[in-house]
Amino acid sequence: MVTIDTMRKLALSFPQATEEPHFEKTSFRVKKKIFATYDEKNKRACIKLSEIDRDVFASADRTIIYPVDNKWGKQGWTIIEMEKVHKGLFADALTTAYREVAPKNIRE
Repeated sequence: MVTIDTMRKLALSFPQATEEPHFEKTSFRVKKKIFATYDEKNKRACIKLSEIDRDVFASADRTIIYPVDNKWGKQGWTIIEMEKVHKGLFADALTTAYREVAPKNIRE
């Protein structure tokens, strides 16, 4: 299980990452681009991954990590069930999402 506090600590450890509201959710951004959101009501994170990365992470357990079921899912947005995901897997996925969105000069 991963809490919002754990997510926040990890997300804000990335260079130039910020936390901002996004509708009824919390979002984590780099250079104004969202790389992750957190839905408190449903205890879910939503992160931005490439299709290949999403398939790799989802292969661990497709009931815990899976694409958003609409056009956003086709763009790489991926749901993570926070009450079920292992902390190490989540940390790897969130780091990958940050690197997917961050400009090259920041992420290296």
